[in-house]
Amino acid sequence: MKTVLLIAALLLVATIAFAEGVPQTTCPVMKGSPINKSSYADVEGYRIYTCCGGCNRAIQANPAKFIEQMQADGIELEKTPVAE
Repeated sequence: MKTVLLIAALLLVATIAFAEGVPQTTCPVMKGSPINKSSYADVEGYRIYTCCGGCNRAIQANPAKFIEQMQADGIELEKTPVAE
């Protein structure tokens, strides 16, 4: 019985952690490269950080591909900031 409860608790914690998503830390174009917070593409209401300007152009050319990929990976996408 304790094993079943432990497994259920672990599944619940994993589900909650996955549902919240994780912040973006790597470039979606050059997988594994750390992001540079001053390099980003604002597309379809999201701000996607990249490692360089070349990657920004790749995202702007096909934003849906990268948005879908990042969401499937559990990455919490930032909304594009609203201009004041």
